[in-house]
Amino acid sequence: RTVRVWLKRDSGQYWPSIYHAMPSPCSCMSFNPETRRLSIGLDNGTISEFILSEDYNKMTLVKNYQAHQSRVMMILFVLEMEWVLSTGQDKHFTWHCSESGQRLGGYRTSAGACGLQFDVETRHVFVGDHSGQVTILKLEQESCSLVTTFKGHTGGVTALCWDPIQRILFSGSSDHSIIMWDIGGRKGTAIELQGHNDKVQSLSYAHHTRQLISCGADGGIVVWNMDVERQE
Repeated sequence: RTVRVWLKRDSGQYWPSIYHAMPSPCSCMSFNPETRRLSIGLDNGTISEFILSEDYNKMTLVKNYQAHQSRVMMILFVLEMEWVLSTGQDKHFTWHCSESGQRLGGYRTSAGACGLQFDVETRHVFVGDHSGQVTILKLEQESCSLVTTFKGHTGGVTALCWDPIQRILFSGSSDHSIIMWDIGGRKGTAIELQGHNDKVQSLSYAHHTRQLISCGADGGIVVWNMDVERQE
């Protein structure tokens, strides 16, 4: 139930500067370096928001969001919109105004969600859930509309990664596969990447080298060159 901030000392070693006890076990977190805003999701469904001091030796509670009925699965803070996006075990996606703390809206997904990405330019949010489905929603200030759903995985979606430049969404799954969805091409092109022997746990995209990095429960890290032509 504790949150700790570790600072790198001159010796090169990390030492804890903050030790903060939470009222419920922590399930996820999101940190924004520009505002030093730390959002922590808890098992009881609450999101607690802190501001860290400039020297990172103090964290001050700003507000609590009563976001979900059960464990918070993922949090995304969008500075451009001043929105806090979250998914929970209660099968709900919600978003709140970070300035007022008010809930702006929500959407019920078909299963608990473990993937969450947002495109600032178009205000599209991507939610991947345990049923293997990726839901795309268009967010307005206080409403959302369903754009489409992608169904390509035979297992639950475990990770999502969005490339806003090429407008490509990557989804990793417990079925060991990664699917590249070409959103920008508007043709519904989907390419499957097979390189893991167990569930895909996390995805990251390096824009400058156009490489996708995937990490699996098999202990393997795979680097994919996304400049290569592949067949659908």
